[in-house]
Amino acid sequence: MKSTPHLYVSALPFSPVQSIIYKQFSPKYSNLAQIVDGGEPGWPNLQLTIRGHDHHVISVTFSPDGKRIASGSLDKTICLWDAGTGLQLGSPLTGHTDSVYSVAFSPDGKRIASGSLDKTICLWDAETGLQLGSPLTGHTNSVSSVTFSPDGKRIASGSFDKTICLWDAEIGLQLGSPLTGHTDSVYSVAFSPDGKRIASGSRDKTICLWDAETGLQLGSPLTGHTDLVWSVAFSPDGKRIASGSFDKTICLWDAETGLQLGSPLTGHTDSVFSVAFSPDGKRIASGSRDKTICLWDAETGLQLGSPLTGHTDSVYSVAFSPDGKRIASGSSDKTICLWDAETGLQMGNPLTGHTNSVYSVAFSPDGKRIASSSLDKTICLWDAETGLQLGSPLTGHTDEVYSVAFSPDGKRIASGSFDKTICLWDAETGLQLGSPLTGHTDLVRSVAFSPDGKRIASGSLDKTICLWDAETGLQLGSPLTGHTDEVSSVAFSPDGKRIASGSRDKTICLWDAETGLQLGSPLTGHTDFVCSVAFSPDGQSVVSGSSDNTIHIWNCHTDTVVNLHSDNMPRQTSHSLCYSSIPSHALLDSNMYIPESDFNVRALLELDSDGWTISPAGYLLLWIPSYMPRPSLYSPYRLFVIGKHTKLDLSRMVHGSKWIECNYMGHIGK
Repeated sequence: MKSTPHLYVSALPFSPVQSIIYKQFSPKYSNLAQIVDGGEPGWPNLQLTIRGHDHHVISVTFSPDGKRIASGSLDKTICLWDAGTGLQLGSPLTGHTDSVYSVAFSPDGKRIASGSLDKTICLWDAETGLQLGSPLTGHTNSVSSVTFSPDGKRIASGSFDKTICLWDAEIGLQLGSPLTGHTDSVYSVAFSPDGKRIASGSRDKTICLWDAETGLQLGSPLTGHTDLVWSVAFSPDGKRIASGSFDKTICLWDAETGLQLGSPLTGHTDSVFSVAFSPDGKRIASGSRDKTICLWDAETGLQLGSPLTGHTDSVYSVAFSPDGKRIASGSSDKTICLWDAETGLQMGNPLTGHTNSVYSVAFSPDGKRIASSSLDKTICLWDAETGLQLGSPLTGHTDEVYSVAFSPDGKRIASGSFDKTICLWDAETGLQLGSPLTGHTDLVRSVAFSPDGKRIASGSLDKTICLWDAETGLQLGSPLTGHTDEVSSVAFSPDGKRIASGSRDKTICLWDAETGLQLGSPLTGHTDFVCSVAFSPDGQSVVSGSSDNTIHIWNCHTDTVVNLHSDNMPRQTSHSLCYSSIPSHALLDSNMYIPESDFNVRALLELDSDGWTISPAGYLLLWIPSYMPRPSLYSPYRLFVIGKHTKLDLSRMVHGSKWIECNYMGHIGK
């Protein structure tokens, strides 16, 4: 009870700034922790909890239009829910004589299939709730999972009899022999979106992939869960698999390589029985032994825990491969590195050959080559698969080359240089095409082709972006102005309608490529020179590389940032507690709070199970409300953070026995 008032004043700064609580009480309190970045404008609505079943919820699935959720339970019923409001639709579907372990919608949303402990599969009319025909029988033990093929013509079922069976969804007949290979009960099966593969999860703690036509197993089982795998689901694009386990976690996997993507998603208080992607791939629904159904943001919920630790100096350039699966980065350490864009893991060894800093990297449109430019005045070409250099460096610029870009057809390369010019090159022969493009009044930092190859954008030390006709070399309109320092990088969006620019002023700006008008406010977050920007293939994200040794990935529409640190050293002193990138935001009396002999900053950056930061002596410092995602606090000691992170200013915060000093004396007793 002694900590209750302390808990309230700790929670106040984390209240959304538009909330009544924050507006009414924050003016009355001083000397609290302050959120300097990452605060919520309104109360979060990420998760929706649905209650109604009388027993454990074993299976959940979205309808194809995403408007309904079906759930199966140990109470032997199937329930339908409104996915937006969580309200139950109609009465429960009854008919099974034992627990319902799995439910699935047909692709047209008109039917529901359910598998039960009674060893049968039932089909239901999704609108009326009436059972369609007789149950499908054939398994010799409980049916744990059912799923429709994408064309709705087949049903796959997994059973405690360790097999997977295929059925004709219209006539109910079994197709071929059961698929065998698991060494224990099969708890879940799922078709890939193209219907060519089936994934299955088992009590043997593994996920297996199968050829849906031949029934042959594809590759080795996916391992990583520490308990039985109860549910598996493909993402709508077929590139990821989600699995739910008795270990209380949801894991994400690369469907092609079988590699685990990031850390498990946690939050349920008991075994996870079912997982399902929404049709747009943005949400995951999970059902648990804790009797609840939870919804997750499939993007921000990912925690990619592996640090990018390949570069040993500033990252000057980053670029997505055309398929979005890889990122290339160029650095002052004279190398180019390749990264898995999903996992953050480095692919192979750094590419070496330049004799000075690499300032720009670019993939060819087919993803097979990489071009790089350097302070050594040359452009090099590399085989993107093998990392081998292709031919001799391209020479011609009379000063350092800061940027390279392929034309959309891959036949030309544009380069920008300290010599204030842009040059065009034949990508096959390496010969220079025509005369240099002149017009900038200072060195050219960056060049980019428009998606149709008809325009070139260039950024310069003169603080402007210029547009050029790629055929004639003539300048198009007036320069784009707005940055307060040199423009280091420019990139067109995939549809050619927007341009992103990065600058020494530490910001990224977005521009209308037709009118030249700036779109919204600059994106801020880097603490040093922004060296490079690039759009993701879907145009939804911008990736930026900076001299602060970090790579940021931005959501163009929400300004959400993913922060990838490539440095290994803490930014704060060894004896300060800080949740910010700014040293002055550290707790001023850290030495008084914790004896130097006991000081362990990395341990203090973690919270206990109740959300408190506690000193070795047991003093309460700060409480983080449960609605704040647990790894969301910024830490200068964390090397890799994905998702929105919150920075705190602790410099004026009172704590311990002094917490009562946070209240203005003039408000006491009022």
